[in-house]
Amino acid sequence: MSSTREAERPSPDALLREAAREGRGRLKVFLGAAPGVGKTYEMLTDGLARRKAGIDVVIGAVETHGRAETEALVDGYEIVPRREIDHQGRKLPEMDIDAILARRPRLALVDELAHSNAPGSRHPKRYQDVEELLAAGIDVYSTINIQHLESLNDVVASFTKVRVRETVPDRVLENAEMEVVDIPPDELIERLKEGKVYVPHEATRALSHFFSKSNLSALRELALRRAAQAVDAQMLDYLRAHALAGTWAGGERIVVAVSELPGSEGLVRAAKRLSDALRAPWTALYIETPRAARFGGAERQQVAAVLQLAAQLGANVASVPATRVIDGLTDYAREARATQLVVGKSTRSRWFELRHGSVVDRLVRGTPGVAVHVLPLAESTEKPRLKPSASAGSGAWGRPLGYLFSLLMVAGVTGLGISIYALENLTNLALLYLIPVMAAATLYGLRTGIATGLLSALAYNFFFLPPLHTFTISDPSNIVTALMLLAVAVVTSQLAARVRLQADLAQRSAGQNAALAGFARQLTGLIDAEELGRTLCGEAGRLLDVEAVFLLPGEQGLALAAAVPPENKLDAIDMAAAGWAFDHCQPAGRGSETLTASDWLFQPLVVGKRALAIFGIARELDDPIRSDQLPLLLSLLDQAALALERIALEAEMAKVSQLKERDRLRAALLSSVSHDLRTPLTTILGSVAELRRAGAADEALVASIETEAQRLNRFVANLLDMARVEAGALKLALEPVDLTDAATTAVHDLKQALAGHPIRLEVSPDLPLVRLDPQLFHHILINLLDNAGKYAEPDSPITIAAQRRPDGLTLSVLDEGPGLPPGEEMRVFETFTRLEGSDRKGGTGLGLAIVKGFAEAMGLAVAAATRDAPRGACFSLLFPERLLVRGNEAA
Repeated sequence: MSSTREAERPSPDALLREAAREGRGRLKVFLGAAPGVGKTYEMLTDGLARRKAGIDVVIGAVETHGRAETEALVDGYEIVPRREIDHQGRKLPEMDIDAILARRPRLALVDELAHSNAPGSRHPKRYQDVEELLAAGIDVYSTINIQHLESLNDVVASFTKVRVRETVPDRVLENAEMEVVDIPPDELIERLKEGKVYVPHEATRALSHFFSKSNLSALRELALRRAAQAVDAQMLDYLRAHALAGTWAGGERIVVAVSELPGSEGLVRAAKRLSDALRAPWTALYIETPRAARFGGAERQQVAAVLQLAAQLGANVASVPATRVIDGLTDYAREARATQLVVGKSTRSRWFELRHGSVVDRLVRGTPGVAVHVLPLAESTEKPRLKPSASAGSGAWGRPLGYLFSLLMVAGVTGLGISIYALENLTNLALLYLIPVMAAATLYGLRTGIATGLLSALAYNFFFLPPLHTFTISDPSNIVTALMLLAVAVVTSQLAARVRLQADLAQRSAGQNAALAGFARQLTGLIDAEELGRTLCGEAGRLLDVEAVFLLPGEQGLALAAAVPPENKLDAIDMAAAGWAFDHCQPAGRGSETLTASDWLFQPLVVGKRALAIFGIARELDDPIRSDQLPLLLSLLDQAALALERIALEAEMAKVSQLKERDRLRAALLSSVSHDLRTPLTTILGSVAELRRAGAADEALVASIETEAQRLNRFVANLLDMARVEAGALKLALEPVDLTDAATTAVHDLKQALAGHPIRLEVSPDLPLVRLDPQLFHHILINLLDNAGKYAEPDSPITIAAQRRPDGLTLSVLDEGPGLPPGEEMRVFETFTRLEGSDRKGGTGLGLAIVKGFAEAMGLAVAAATRDAPRGACFSLLFPERLLVRGNEAA
């Protein structure tokens, strides 16, 4: 009855989650399998319905992508103006979260939940803006495609071959209402061909890559399955918060019961196959009964191996203490709302079933509405070796102290009885012997209680039953008295043992919960990974009675960061096992299935399928971990992994702040130095002009001074330009530019620096104009040509070539020289980078960085490569199709 009352009680955790949602806005997410299924259209349609119902609805951010039917829906809404953020000379419109908070609508429509905000925004991601709106009590409608979920990012990339960079953590959708916007793949492909998703040129490429029917079918299945999982989780939370009984089988939930018996591995594999077939979550459950305390090493290792196998196959692992297997299993199935149970049935004798009954039969009766799968367990030729019960003391027959205490109690009661009998001839003195019998059975167990009952019966017979001082019983009714004393010993010892075991289980469970809570409190104050390792090793050593080590990755591989005791060292085999566990995110070492020659069991600390550290445990002359301790260890590691990720993120944020401050100081220094150099340079160039007009005698000297001054002037200009790029202070004035004219002008301005190098201009007059900032583009060409003239072989030609591509246009500057080191091609565009062992090891390292900064500001991409025939470097500017000017636009 107690378990039933417990099941009817609301879950405290679920109630706390419901209380936390009070006062917050509600999030509704329109989930789609791919772009173009109609998420934004459906969101706007639902929003209009809410407006007609009298709800205050505004648009915070909606992306129509030029689709006419979507733009028609936007016209009926109040739109909160976006704010513009300056980034590298461009104005980027972003959602104005402060304006929405000030407006305080009942519902805000915010499209594209996975969108990355422009640098300088309050939050880097749009979902963080949404969380702030929800915290202010504003309801939000938003949209997302399934490939943007963090947990599914790798899965989607495995078959689409496209890695999505903008992702949303799964926790954002945990409390969200989810609506799947779904259309068949054939219909979506038809929409794509009709130009309703992308423009025709982009649609053709999308059809041959991401939008294949196989990809769309797989994405559709992922979206439907993820929505079903979210709905199922929210339903379970509601049921637990309101203490509603029943399985509520909206989705399948599988529990497999494992034990120390051979064949449990087969149960786990069968449950895995069932889970795959039903697409359902599953849990491997071990019921820890008092009998488990008497397991030997082989039984503990068997349970640990089975639970480890289940974890490797993707199951949740749980170990539940209970006085009986049937009680623990039915209670857990009721709490987990399981719809499928997988259990094994071992071969038992008829006598055993008559005495204990059938667990399977009672399980079927005790779990109505649950499908029970019963699989036969393999027969074992060896019986489990159980240690003596803890209640029996140090030996199978109890402790000598118990017998001594019982003997003294029987002697005391006998003396008391003789004193009473001498005063008055009483016939019910046998009741006095209940005291030592019950005390011995309660304190020392069954065997000591039976021995005390026998001794009490003999003492009562010898001292108080006629004929006195003999063991002869003349009255048969006195035999009943002796048997009752034995019966009292048996019943009392059993009841006392059950109460004691229940108390032990409750105490152990409470102790583990308190330990986990205390460990979590310690982790909140840690700011260093090595300090976390010492805390984890100390806590695990105290709770599990093991030796522990903690390893962190470094430049030379894994390194020991903490150990308990501190003198623990790892040999080559141990390090190999630790390295394998880190690389594969799976346990290795003793007690696992990999590299068992190691004395240590290594467990990875994993967050998001990525190992952050390795934790190892060992125990002398025994297995590293008992089966009943494995869930506690995994809980400790989960908490430590989350804390380690937090520490890493805090360190990364501190590093980013330092880099920002360093870049700010460097930009200020560049600007200051370049301005200070500009004034004397202007004077020098002016003086050279005066010398020329005055007819200086040494014309060569004047020309040399002018050439070097102009070179220094370009260097100062580069410093100023780099400061503008890094400060994001570029102002764009876009207009159509002819590539031939731009290249000719740049060559003319560098005629002295390019002296001796023939210039080959391979730019077709049929190429379209490009929409660029002429001044910035001139700087780009000047730096590329100056770079080529500086590092090309003497008298070798420099080529400027342009060619049309399907998706745009490419302009390249080619020289003939040593080229670039393999794998280092893109590093030449980094600030102050000079590559050793190449033709780019000299100079200031600013020219190509400016090229990259100016190009990206105008929407171009840059590339660098080494060509073989003839040998040299090739620097390219990639113009996307949108920057090309059509004939009517140029006019």
